[in-house]
Amino acid sequence: MPVGVVLRRTPGVTRWARWAWRAVAVLPGAGPADWRELRREGEAVEYHAATVSLELYRAETEAYLHGITAREPSVYVVMRKTFGEHPFEIVLITASPYEAQDYCDSGEDIVEKVPMPAGLLAWVGDFVERYHEEEEFVKRRRDRAKVDGKQDGIGDPRISKPADIYASPGLKRGRLQ
Repeated sequence: MPVGVVLRRTPGVTRWARWAWRAVAVLPGAGPADWRELRREGEAVEYHAATVSLELYRAETEAYLHGITAREPSVYVVMRKTFGEHPFEIVLITASPYEAQDYCDSGEDIVEKVPMPAGLLAWVGDFVERYHEEEEFVKRRRDRAKVDGKQDGIGDPRISKPADIYASPGLKRGRLQ
């Protein structure tokens, strides 16, 4: 589904950041856009920055279920800072909090949590209802074999003499042996 991303630019609060940017809304079913100005309130401006495709996958239904059953169902907008005409490139929009976390871990991308509109929530919920299969939890059992009863060997197997097993490497003519 094509989804438009709305970014809001407000004046920065420090002298080092002239502007503060935040993803504030998504527009399900939006047409193509390239930083079209939507609204202006004083110095705050909202832009329809881009329209990207939201794709859902059957293997990710557990993540979508986790996202839509949260206190505030949300989608996640992944942005990357650019040095061109526009300050950000919209990389991805996802309904999976797990995938959003993966992008947060890299530290190179900016991930914004945006409330999911009712129509989009219904669409994702219908997908989850249709394809989600609950996996039964199987607790892994330990092997009951006792492995601590016998000693296989002592020391480094690369050392051939038993007398040298506990010897530490020494210097021989200025280099380690």
